[in-house]
Amino acid sequence: MKVPVEVEGEGFTPEENESQAEATNEEALEPEVEETDTPEERDEEAMGEAAKRAGEAAAEEDLKAEADRAREEAGDLLAQLAEAESAVEAAKKEAAEATNRFTRLQADWENFRKRTAAERLAEKERAAEKLVLGLLPVLDDMERASEHATANSADDENLMQFVEGVNAVHDKMVAVLAKEGVEVINPVGEAFDPLVHQAVGRVEDTEAYDETVAQVYQRGYSMGGKVIRSAMVTVTYGGPKRPAPETEN
Repeated sequence: MKVPVEVEGEGFTPEENESQAEATNEEALEPEVEETDTPEERDEEAMGEAAKRAGEAAAEEDLKAEADRAREEAGDLLAQLAEAESAVEAAKKEAAEATNRFTRLQADWENFRKRTAAERLAEKERAAEKLVLGLLPVLDDMERASEHATANSADDENLMQFVEGVNAVHDKMVAVLAKEGVEVINPVGEAFDPLVHQAVGRVEDTEAYDETVAQVYQRGYSMGGKVIRSAMVTVTYGGPKRPAPETEN
């Protein structure tokens, strides 16, 4: 329904006046917007906002409390970790000390075992050496008896057969001793060595080198490279000096 509106003005055509009138009628037909917010509603909205802020504050407090608890738990865990690391270090130190003690004990035991073995070997060698020294006079008597019989009764056939038997026994004894490392020292014609030979006399001999073993009164013996009895010898003098031994390049 169109409501005629009179528009006063000059200079407008009838069509423009009609268009202006329609616009005015449409504005008149638009309903007015009334405000619907009442004071009660505004109070409720304010209360809701306050409750929202309170909830956010409570949530923030809860998060803060949770963070504090997490920090405390982290601190406790770090303390436990530090204690565990300290315990591990202490255990490592004890293990190292135990290993060192074991190593020292093992070394002491090994030294004791070697020392005991060496002492037993030395005792065995001393016992064997004592036995050999007890047998050497028997060999000396056999040698002297054989030399005396050969020098004074060489035409006695029966006695010579007996001497041959004595010499055979003597040689067997020397062979048995040789198996135990015993060697005979018979240095006739060799250079005199005071570490191995015992001089009991001097013989003048201008043809032999000076300080040469001329005669052996009693043979010497060594055992395991050690001289257990020096040879008793006579030494020449008056002859030329022995040339120095040639050294290897």
